[in-house]
Amino acid sequence: MSIVNKLSMEFKKEYNIKPDLISSSPGRLDFLNTHQDYKGLPVISIGVNLRSYTAVSKGKNEKCSILSVNLKEEHVEYQDVFDVTKPVLRKGKWFGNYLRAAIKALLELGYGIKGFNAAILSEVPIGGGLGSSAAFTVSFIGAINELFNLGLSKKEIAEIAYHAEHDIMGVPCGRLDQYGSVFGGVIKIETTPPYNVEALPFRQGVFVVLDSGIKHSTAEIHPKRQADIDYGLKLLLEMSDLPDFTRQKLGEKYYEPKWEELSEEELMPYLKRLPEKPKNRILFTIREHKSTELALKIMKGKIPGINVMVSVLGKEWEKEITSSLEHSNPLLALIGTIMNQQHELLRDLYDLSLPELEHIRNSALKAGALGVKISGAGLGGSLIALTENKSIAERVLKVGIKAGAKRGWIVNIDVGLKRESF
Repeated sequence: MSIVNKLSMEFKKEYNIKPDLISSSPGRLDFLNTHQDYKGLPVISIGVNLRSYTAVSKGKNEKCSILSVNLKEEHVEYQDVFDVTKPVLRKGKWFGNYLRAAIKALLELGYGIKGFNAAILSEVPIGGGLGSSAAFTVSFIGAINELFNLGLSKKEIAEIAYHAEHDIMGVPCGRLDQYGSVFGGVIKIETTPPYNVEALPFRQGVFVVLDSGIKHSTAEIHPKRQADIDYGLKLLLEMSDLPDFTRQKLGEKYYEPKWEELSEEELMPYLKRLPEKPKNRILFTIREHKSTELALKIMKGKIPGINVMVSVLGKEWEKEITSSLEHSNPLLALIGTIMNQQHELLRDLYDLSLPELEHIRNSALKAGALGVKISGAGLGGSLIALTENKSIAERVLKVGIKAGAKRGWIVNIDVGLKRESF
């Protein structure tokens, strides 16, 4: 039975009617420039074929009833009921809060929402680093948009989902998850106004997701790194000998500097005076962004000379760059190399890895993965591996699980938010 038919059946069992429509949106791979969206830097996302599905029908009053099929199968509290005209978040962690926040965001914008029934079934693992909450929220807003003919654009849906999670729920996320789920495919997301999205032509390789099974919380990870950057910026701005042309590019909060204009060379004499953590967080931000710019050129088929790539990734990557250029598919191998470089930045400068993650990653690389990196907040969750073909992907998945991953998937690049046929 397809997941759409299963959801439709569960909906009818709960509400004694068929849904009016079903929408779905993908989970996403946090592909490149991880932990940069909340700083206003562009990020690269990949929508994958692990999706969240929302079935809806119109109700008869101002009440809405929302069923989580996943929670029902886990034999825990699985239904949320509230007044759509006055949505209030429940205390504690409650699946319905994402949906209450979404309705609240729509009401704030003046959209009229009447009572409805909904059922949600998601394939995206919770806490697995694949943007589960965003996929969950986006598919729900997409369904409400269709049900009440709100006429929302893709970008508007992404912004409403972001506002619901970031501003109303207080989750310190950037826009990567929501935009990645709405638009799907392989995209570059500009995380400063007007939040442009560029579809990228990259469609090579096969991805493997290796879920470590180690739960993590974005709400506990992001603020600490952001505070480290703020402290480093404060110390830099207090330096009397900091040149004005550099000072003008900085700011007091992690999202204020003109990161794209800053270079490691101009900052290094001053970064050396900082404590290790603030220094590393700022270095990470600059280095990872530069390697993402390099990756964008390569993904568009423009492979620079080796000296250019070494200058961006670092002298220590020269051997791997050379090996990638000699590969039968140099473009794919170079993207794998950049994934590896960004993982090491996340590990060494952002302190987001764990021994368990490193063991899984090393095993995947030995099994033939071209690149393996953390996806999502880190300190648990998932690793994503890039492989040349399905047979290597199957081997990487098998070896990764043997090395400690609790579960894993071979995933394909998939489309964004859509209405399902059933």
